[in-house]
Amino acid sequence: MSEFLLPDEIIQLARRVVEENTAAGRKVSLAESCTGGLVAAAITEIPGSSAVLDRSFVTYSNEAKQGDLGVASDIIEAFGAVSVACVYAMARGALERSEADVAVAISGIAGPGGGSDTKPVGTVVFARLEKGQDQPEAEERLFEDSGRSGVRAQATLCALELLLP
Repeated sequence: MSEFLLPDEIIQLARRVVEENTAAGRKVSLAESCTGGLVAAAITEIPGSSAVLDRSFVTYSNEAKQGDLGVASDIIEAFGAVSVACVYAMARGALERSEADVAVAISGIAGPGGGSDTKPVGTVVFARLEKGQDQPEAEERLFEDSGRSGVRAQATLCALELLLP
């Protein structure tokens, strides 16, 4: 059995996140939906992660996004939870509610159900916001043909990359 709970590829990237953010003196926070805490779990597998990870919000439901992160209901009604507008609001909420220097938010459709023609299964949206930054960096990705676990693993890797300084 491996020393770590998660796959090596995720652990190696999480190690870089901890090492490089420690060297930069930066703290991070997360707002996770479809990954359900996997990004935070990856970071906390690494010794010394307490110097980097301030906190993580697992806001799987729309109500949690609104209550814990302050995402406005009209954003979810107009654009949906899997949208650049929603992850931007999630990242802003995580940054405002933490002592972090940077926040990353993730929301997506891991499947097997829940997809549509405009947002198929495998659609994941990310936002990264640093303190003092007005607009986040945001992107939408489509992780096709990888199943629920594969979508969540790929989303975790992408979020970890966004946490690198």
